[in-house]
Amino acid sequence: MNETAAAPIRGAPDTAKEYDRTVALLEHIATPADVRKLSPAQLDDLADEIRQMLIQKVSATGGHLGPNLGVVEMTIALHYIFDSPNDPIIWDTSHQSYVHKILTGRGGQFDTLRKKGGLSGYTARAESEHDWTESSHASASLSYADGLAKAKALMGRDGDNVVAVVGDGALTGGMCWEALNNIAAANRNVVIVVNDNGRSYSPTIGGFANNLTKLRDQLAALRMQPAYDEVMESGKKTLKSMGWVGERTFDALHALKEGVKYQVLPTEMFPELGMKYVGPVEGHDIKSLLNAFKYAKRYEGPLIVHVVTEKGHGFAPAVNNVADQMHSTGVIDPVTGRSLASSEPGWTSVFTKELLRAGHERDDIVAITAAMAGPTGLQPFAEQFPDRFFDVGIAEQHAVASASGMALGGLHPVVAVYSTFLNRAFDQLLMDVGLINQPVTLVLDRAGVTGSDGASHNGVWDMAIASIVPGIRIAAPRDAARLREEFSEAIAVDDGPTVVRFPKGAVGADIDALERLSGGTDVLSRLDGEGTEDDIDVLIVAVGAFAKYGLEVAEAVLADGIRATVVDPRWVIPVSSDVLELAAEADLVVVYEDGVVRGGVGSAVAEALAAAEVDTPVRQLAFPDIFPLHASRGEILQEYGLDPASAAAQVREWAASLADPEN
Repeated sequence: MNETAAAPIRGAPDTAKEYDRTVALLEHIATPADVRKLSPAQLDDLADEIRQMLIQKVSATGGHLGPNLGVVEMTIALHYIFDSPNDPIIWDTSHQSYVHKILTGRGGQFDTLRKKGGLSGYTARAESEHDWTESSHASASLSYADGLAKAKALMGRDGDNVVAVVGDGALTGGMCWEALNNIAAANRNVVIVVNDNGRSYSPTIGGFANNLTKLRDQLAALRMQPAYDEVMESGKKTLKSMGWVGERTFDALHALKEGVKYQVLPTEMFPELGMKYVGPVEGHDIKSLLNAFKYAKRYEGPLIVHVVTEKGHGFAPAVNNVADQMHSTGVIDPVTGRSLASSEPGWTSVFTKELLRAGHERDDIVAITAAMAGPTGLQPFAEQFPDRFFDVGIAEQHAVASASGMALGGLHPVVAVYSTFLNRAFDQLLMDVGLINQPVTLVLDRAGVTGSDGASHNGVWDMAIASIVPGIRIAAPRDAARLREEFSEAIAVDDGPTVVRFPKGAVGADIDALERLSGGTDVLSRLDGEGTEDDIDVLIVAVGAFAKYGLEVAEAVLADGIRATVVDPRWVIPVSSDVLELAAEADLVVVYEDGVVRGGVGSAVAEALAAAEVDTPVRQLAFPDIFPLHASRGEILQEYGLDPASAAAQVREWAASLADPEN
């Protein structure tokens, strides 16, 4: 091995460590400058160390193992060539940023990954100056890069590069193409690294695949030669100066060039944008990556580097995982890859079975997903009803607008997305579905707090967002039986949009009602008989899965002279007349929900009571105006006073203030 350190691409900061051959390479890495002190030959060893570290650490904590194993060499090469943070590296979605975190000094914190107060599973600005963004919503990186490049140009730093790493999956999002249209129109130094871990490049066609691999290498090497650009530009000018004959000749040569290009690269991925293209580059070959990124760094203007990677690379259980190559795992065995967590029936599986039942009973039921058929439970429907299943890619806006078109055509679409991704399709829900009263059912998985996935994956905004759509109906089932029931009711609606939301995780036992009122509200708990004169009668309106907690609160406060009736409205929007009638008889109404205070169910109940001239005070147990950070679900609920013990304490305080208004 050559132990002579390679000259860094840019001057290394003073904090860079001196290389000591007696310890592991990772022990030397505190900044990207330390990476650049290694020789190119040492980078393969560094990649091996990082890969083993990822397998050990992520197996213990859970996280996005497969995607990060696939970008080890690419991330090392990026930090070896570019000068982060002067050359910003923007990670689209950023679930694949673990290696980036290791190379920027956070390797020693991986035991805390996705834990409260520990490392985020995504880039986080509070953690490092090398992290520029935080949202885990896909397809935004190119827009960030466009904006950063514009800012650098205006501030006299147009010699810097801005790097955006975007997956082939994220490129299905329309926002990427909007950004590309703007990036291509300027001459700013934006380097777009396409992390292509799709399977369209796997060696499945024998000898042709081997020849194609050689062609990719030759084509990539050719395109990175400075003379290539000069010859093409010179040839273009010379031929076009020869009149129509030259024009025809140039067109023919250009078509031949593009024909070779499109044998290597799918035509649907990169339309003719007028941008320089380099690739495909073997994503696990350090030498090829360094050459490609060196070329990209010195190239003036926007450029695409197409890197072909293998998700889960170096860990056989991930590579051989047919479903998703261990895109995201819980705690697993670091050798076999088998899950070490106990498995319980989940909300998603209940929905899957109910959707299949509806599909067999009704030919008009169609299912739509935005690149998440597996996680949202639609894969079995896709297998049984392939003609009635539509995966639109990472395009929630299109999913909802297309669903409206299907509804106009006589179908009843079921759009299944994570709650957090409804944010992206609000305009379509409001204007393309709600305005024309189309029967589209949105099923929102991972509603409420998702826990370790962090701020941008929480689903605490869906009720506030959706509830302002005129005529919409929103259901929040408390258990599996109610999920089946309310989904069935939702797809029976034919005069407007419906939403069915449920949380992440195990569904738990069914909670039977004492009584169902005429407006559809379930009474879960109430005390019969008269109380004492000093008792405070409280109506607890428990939303969805918080019904279980509402019952715990009612039991906890009984000894304090608080007689609590717990109800589950089932359909939380619009507010049921049952809730208004019960509220009129209570001393206090407490709405207990896993959404935000502003615009949530509590706000809707308060507005409905005011409109009905019911003056019973309303209090809300919900999330304040914050972005809940990563932690376990229980830890987050406790932090914001939404666990049963904290909620009971708050109800006692409110009841005491009613009993003694002067204190």
